[in-house]
Amino acid sequence: MAVLVTRPDVRGAQLTELLIQAGIFAIHLPLFTIETGRELNDLPNKLSQLKAGDYVFAVSKHAVQYAVDTLKNTGFSWRTDLAYFAVGQRSAEFFASQIERAVLYPYRQESSEGLLALDAMQDLSEKHILILRGNGGREYFSEQAQLRGAKVETLECYQRVPTAYNNAEQISICKRAGINRLVISSAEILQYLVDFVPESEHNWLKSCQLVTVSQRIANLAKQLGWCDVVVSPRADNVHLLKTLLSAD
Repeated sequence: MAVLVTRPDVRGAQLTELLIQAGIFAIHLPLFTIETGRELNDLPNKLSQLKAGDYVFAVSKHAVQYAVDTLKNTGFSWRTDLAYFAVGQRSAEFFASQIERAVLYPYRQESSEGLLALDAMQDLSEKHILILRGNGGREYFSEQAQLRGAKVETLECYQRVPTAYNNAEQISICKRAGINRLVISSAEILQYLVDFVPESEHNWLKSCQLVTVSQRIANLAKQLGWCDVVVSPRADNVHLLKTLLSAD
C-alpha cells in the first residue's frame, strides 16, 4: 500500500507521519493552504447582534481557531448566553476547550444531516444562527435551517487557497511511488483533485482506492467514476489510520 494524503496543513502532515510509523509509504500533497478569512473583523459585531439563546455553529477546527484568535486579539469574550455547535466530536472538543463553554455535536452522525437531527434544531423559528466557516463549502445546513424558520448568517473565518504545483510532475512522482490509495477529507478537495490531475491520468487516479470521511463524499466519488471507496467512521486521523490499516 502507498497512500497519498491530501488533507491540508498540520493534520495532513500528522496523518502522513502516522502512516510512515506504521510502515506504510505515504506522500503528503496538500492541495490547499489555509489562510485568514476575509470577514473575521466582523466577528465581534456579529456575535454582539445575536439574541440570548441564539446559535453559533463552527464548521471545522480551522473556523474555531481563527475565530478564537480574533476574539482574543480584539479583547472580546465568547458570550455565555448563546448555544454553541460543531459537526464533529474533535471539532466540538476543541471548540469547548477554547471557549470554556459546552458545545453540542451529533454523536451518531457527524455531518450536517446529523446536526439537523438534533432536538435543538427541530424548531428554529425566531432563531438566529451564525455559521463560522471557510470560503465556499456546502450550503445544505444553511438552507435547511432557513426552511425551519431560522435567520442564518455565515462568516468566512478562513479561506482555502490552492497550492501552486507543477501538476504533471507531482502526478508522475505519485505514479512512480506506486500510490494506490487516496485520503480525501472534503468534497472540495475531491473536486480539486479531479481538476488537478491531467485528464490523461484519470484512469490511474480512479483506479486508486479512495478513503474518505462521509457517505456524502463517497457518493460524490462514485459519481465521478471511483468504484473502490471506503468511508472512515470518523474524520480524525486516528480513525483514518485504522480505516487504512483495516482496508489493506
